[in-house]
Amino acid sequence: MILNSQNDAVTLIDSPLGRIAIYADAKGITAIDLRVKQTRVKTPVTTSVLQECKEVLQQYFVSAQTNFDIPLHLIGTPFQRRVWWALQQIPVGEVRTYGAIARQLKSSARAVGNACRANPIPIIVPCHRVVAASGLGGYSGKTGGQEIETKSYLLRHEGVKL
Repeated sequence: MILNSQNDAVTLIDSPLGRIAIYADAKGITAIDLRVKQTRVKTPVTTSVLQECKEVLQQYFVSAQTNFDIPLHLIGTPFQRRVWWALQQIPVGEVRTYGAIARQLKSSARAVGNACRANPIPIIVPCHRVVAASGLGGYSGKTGGQEIETKSYLLRHEGVKL
C-alpha cells in the first residue's frame, strides 16, 4: 500500500495507457492518476475497494462494456459533482458535447469543461466521453499531446468512431 498526502491507500496497475495509480479512503475511490511518475511503494497491501477497482479497470481494458459499480468518494464543489454525475450517465460507446451537458445542467460549456478538467477519477467518471462541438476538445486540461492520445485511445476502445 502507498499513502499519498491525504493518507489515502493506493495501488498500482499496468494498463495499455501505462502505469495507473488508484487512490481510496474509507469511503471509496478518491482518485485515479493516469500519469504516474514515481511513487514510493511500501508493503504491498490493498483494501477491498482498491482490489475491486483494480479488477474492474483490468476488465475494462479487456472489454469496455465493464460496469463500474464501485464506491466513489468524489471530492469537489456541488457543481463539479453535478457534472461528474452527468458524465457517469453517458453510456459506453457514446459521447456528449460540453454544450449538451451544459444545457442539461443549465450552465455553460466552459464551466462543464472546467469540471471535466478537475475530474479526479477519470475512466470511471468518463470525462473522455465529452467532446467539443467540432472535434475532440481537451483532456486533462490539454488539447494535444499525450492527453489527447489517451482520450482518443479510450474512445476508440469503447467503439467510438473518430
